[in-house]
This record gives sequence, structure tokens and C-alpha cells, in this order.
Amino acid sequence: MTTFTVMTWNVQNLFLPTNDSGPDNERLFARKLESLAKVINFAKPDVLALQEIGPDGALGRLQAALTHAMPHASEGQADRRGIHVATLSTVPMQSMHQVRQFPGSLRPIQIKDAALDDPQTREDETLTVRMGRGALEVVVTIDGTPVTILNAHFKSKLITYARLAGIVSGDPFIPNDEGERNRYAAYALYLRTGEALTVRERLNQLLADPKRPSDIKKGTGKFKSVVFCGDLNDEVEAATTQIIQGPSGSEIGTNGFDRSDSGDGYRMWNLSPLLPDVDGEPAYTRRYKGRGELIDHIFASHKLVNPRNLPEARTIMLPDPLPDMGDDPDARRNEPGSDHAAVVATFEL
Repeated sequence: MTTFTVMTWNVQNLFLPTNDSGPDNERLFARKLESLAKVINFAKPDVLALQEIGPDGALGRLQAALTHAMPHASEGQADRRGIHVATLSTVPMQSMHQVRQFPGSLRPIQIKDAALDDPQTREDETLTVRMGRGALEVVVTIDGTPVTILNAHFKSKLITYARLAGIVSGDPFIPNDEGERNRYAAYALYLRTGEALTVRERLNQLLADPKRPSDIKKGTGKFKSVVFCGDLNDEVEAATTQIIQGPSGSEIGTNGFDRSDSGDGYRMWNLSPLLPDVDGEPAYTRRYKGRGELIDHIFASHKLVNPRNLPEARTIMLPDPLPDMGDDPDARRNEPGSDHAAVVATFEL
């Protein structure tokens, strides 16, 4: 049977040295590329979902550094800093689809204080109707089997505070008071929830029976190979992560996993229970203020994850152990590797 390997990795601010967010010089950038390429060459994925790719050719530089050739590439839509997701593949991509606009059923979500709305415009600048960074969907064919891979990077839990001269002053990473801290933590959660809902809506579209799209018992997950992966900035039990799963009750390792039911056609299984412990700790993909967090995930449809066809999953860390991160987004600007572990899954098609 044919195997197929997917890898997801937040490579932590892959910016060129000419960018303000990039390393200080070309030598440091080359060192970062070498460290990233080492992991990718070792894992040899068929499809690689990347997060935190910068603009102006950073992805192409990474491709050129690989000995495990991944010549096919697509890039997602960027946030205001130019950060976006990207997907590389060893085989051609049959199609590519950008996912960013919220579903029409979801009302605009507040992302900053009401005082920052410009009364001279028709638009309310404090609201949004789209993901901060667009998700990216590609389709590849592996040994005659089409596989759809959706890649996303949800809003960070790192709180940033909107500032506007003459209206709200201060440091964008330090709240002016505790009320502002609370509000902006909520705004981040609103956006992350909207992003999860948007991705899940796209998964519903991919898994719906085209003849009976409104029948929740007629999903096509037993026949379609669908993978969703990325940095969700939330752990397994978080509500946003659970939204991606769809119907609950059949998670890997539970009694329900061995029993087929009407939700299997729409369900997406999180592979996190398959990840091995890390030095005696439960699996994690990032260390934040001394605590391991499992925030990078791979989900797959029933065709790829079922009691008779269980994939293999693992993490790869570089550096090992992972650095212990705080709230400074530039803390490792000149360092190689990433603050996230890569997550790798090998499926049988």
C-alpha cells in the first residue's frame, strides 16, 4: 500500500535579512535556512505545511536550501506584517484555493477598541470579516489518490494592543490598564474562534455529499482523503480545536474510536494522541513560560484515520530541547531553528 507523509511546522519568522523582522545579516539567515533544511531533509515529507513565512522570496530561499526536493509551492494570503502560510510538495498541485473570508452566516468580529473606529469612513475599522492570515488549500495526487491538504495559522495568544496617534498611545505589547488587557485577550479569542469556524466550514464543504450536501449523516470522509494541519495556537481540549474536529465522541484512544457511527463522514481526527511523550512529559510542540503546549496539530478524515488504518505520528525538535519562550516576538530573531516542533504524520492510502 502507498504511504504518504505530511509535515506541519511553524518555522518562526522566516524573514529575509533585508526585512526589519529578519536576522541582522545574510550569514545568520543562511544559518537559519541550514537548520530548517536539516529537519525537512530528515523527515522527507511528501507535503510540507509551513507557517510564519515572510514576504519577498523567503519561501524560495528555503526551497533552494533543500536536498529533499520540493519544487511545487503555493503561498497563502499574508497578515499586515507579511506573515503567511505556505505549502510545498514533491508532486504537482492539481489545484489551490485560498480560504480567508468568514462564512456569510458569521457576523463581523471585534478585534480592537471601539474608539479606534474612524467616523469619517463607512467601514468600521474595529471589526473584521476574515481570518488574520489566510488558510491555504491544495490538492495533490499520490499514486492515483487525490489528497486535499488545508494549512492554517490561527491568531496568536500573544496579545497586541492597537495604537493610534492622538487616540490611544502606549506600547503595542504592554496594556495601558487591566481593562485593556482583558478586552484584547477577548478580541484575540474572538478572532481565533472565527478562524476555526471558517476552516471547519470549508472542511464541511469538502466532506459533504454533493448529491445531499445538507444531510449530516452523508459525509464523504470514508472515501475522501482530507488533511488539515497547522499552528492553531490552542491545545487539544480548547474549544477552537474542538470546532475543527466536528462531531465528537470517537477520538483516538476512546471507546468510540473502534465503533463506526453516522458522524464518521464529517469527522476529522486529531492525531495528537499518537504523538510520543517528550522526555517523560506529554507531547508538546512549544514551551511557553516553562510549560509545554501542544498547539500544532494534524487532523485527517476517516479514510486516513480508522481502526484498520492508523497513521504514524511524531514530533521533531530543533533545537532540542525547544527554547522556553516568553512574550517577546523578536527574542530569537537571530537564532537558527524554530521555537516550535515539527509534527510529522505518515498515512497509508
